[in-house]
Amino acid sequence: MNTDIQPSQEDMHTLALRLGSVFSPATPVSHATLFAGRRSQLEEISDSVSQRGLHTVLFGERGVGKTSLANVFPEFLRNAGIDDLIVSKVNCDSTDNFSSIWRKALREIQISMESPSMGFAPHNVTTSETLDLLLQDDPSPEDIRYLLQRVGGHPLLVIDEYDRLEDGSVSRLMADTIKALSDHSVNATIILVGVADTVDELIAEHQSIDRCLVQVHMPRMSMEELADILDNGLVQVGMEIADTARFLITFLSQGLPHYTHLLGLIAARLAVGQERLQVIEADAEHSIRLAVHQAQQSTLDSYTSATSSSRKDNLFKQVLLSCALAPTDELGFFTARDVSEPMSRIMGKPYRVAAFARHLEQFCKPERGPVLQKQGVRRRYRYRFINPLLQPYVLFHGLSHRLITIDSLERKPN
Repeated sequence: MNTDIQPSQEDMHTLALRLGSVFSPATPVSHATLFAGRRSQLEEISDSVSQRGLHTVLFGERGVGKTSLANVFPEFLRNAGIDDLIVSKVNCDSTDNFSSIWRKALREIQISMESPSMGFAPHNVTTSETLDLLLQDDPSPEDIRYLLQRVGGHPLLVIDEYDRLEDGSVSRLMADTIKALSDHSVNATIILVGVADTVDELIAEHQSIDRCLVQVHMPRMSMEELADILDNGLVQVGMEIADTARFLITFLSQGLPHYTHLLGLIAARLAVGQERLQVIEADAEHSIRLAVHQAQQSTLDSYTSATSSSRKDNLFKQVLLSCALAPTDELGFFTARDVSEPMSRIMGKPYRVAAFARHLEQFCKPERGPVLQKQGVRRRYRYRFINPLLQPYVLFHGLSHRLITIDSLERKPN
């Protein structure tokens, strides 16, 4: 790509506006051209669609891109030649029950019906109705199976935010529905999407449907996948990014695509403001400071609650930053010992666990959020951020307030 040719100021203004269509920090991705990574998850979901009797549970941390994947994979399937899909995507809320979920889902699907006409020359009249109009007041799993079996084509029902349901009976009824669809080999696929560490947290009855349930875990994205988000977005508007800037943005995003979109959007607009078509490291560094001010209010409130203190010599900001820098397992958990090394680096001298153990405990209490979740037994506790989106924000805040420097982070590429 030739970035030496400089567009006019009018072109640059248009380009700055176009960047808002390729980077979307506030909303999930809705088009396959803007989606990156998740190849293995796409293949697993495709298996459940292409094989009768299989259904999917898509689960993982908040903010890892589950809804984006749910939005775009029907487009990937159609591009792969599966063109008889009838897609219905609904979001659950805390007031939903089994009946209301299916009324939402089935109102997106139409069925053709024939009935005889009145008059001297009777003939059949074809009309269309949405499936929810045929649903009984208190439907059973068998009622759902019967209706879906009457649909021509392949209904694909995506039920998002499934973890928000508070009605405990939904899990059992949904498991029975999946089993009924599988037992009758109905050409329909259900995909449940929710925040959870395990399928047990979403579907307590899942053991009865293990054979017909594909369990797809969405971990945090790799730096390579996050880099694809940046590169795919920028190439669509005729821009590119330097290796050092790409590394900095993907490292600080901590596996969460929301922050890659946010930093990518800010950094690219900074470059355009300087009449450049290449995002450089200085743009990425400046985007960190601006991102602190553009954070969601809930994230800002969580940080303030966690770190506020009347004592000027308190260490809450430093300890929380050390938690954000601590190495984690695949579920985002770290130990107190993992916090010791980054804390020593921030403070410029060795810090043992005993010096900040009280702070970790405080972060798990309601008075400070809580912002950390604690698991395990005494002396073997593991911690993680309750809201994953807070972790990168803590890094941004630490960098913008010089609690830590970019050079003290992991080594960047030359």
